Amino acid sequence: MSASMATRRAYREVTTRREDQMSAQPDHAPVTPYAPAPGAPAELLAQLRADRRADIWVPAFEQQWTKALEESRRTFSLGGLYEVVQEWQGLIASAPAVDAFVASGYDDGDFIDMAELRSRRR
Repeated sequence: MSASMATRRAYREVTTRREDQMSAQPDHAPVTPYAPAPGAPAELLAQLRADRRADIWVPAFEQQWTKALEESRRTFSLGGLYEVVQEWQGLIASAPAVDAFVASGYDDGDFIDMAELRSRRR
């Protein structure tokens, strides 16, 4: 057996301790950023328009979306658009629970008016 063949065989069969410690694979799984489906904003807007709060929610969504769209054009990043979609999807998903809580007759007797608090500080 030639020396080069013996060298190749040795490196294939035996690894050093340092080679065992080093790996091309990360020791943790990378976090995949949330990316909504391409039609998610349009579907979201349709859901918002169908809700009883449409007169408030639709202009707020459109304003946030426009601001995020301008930011993404300026920075070449889609992160802001994804955040707007994710935030509003969460809002729509939690709306029934909030409605049920409000309809349950919760006691808001210990409510503190923020305007009153601010006037006290001045």
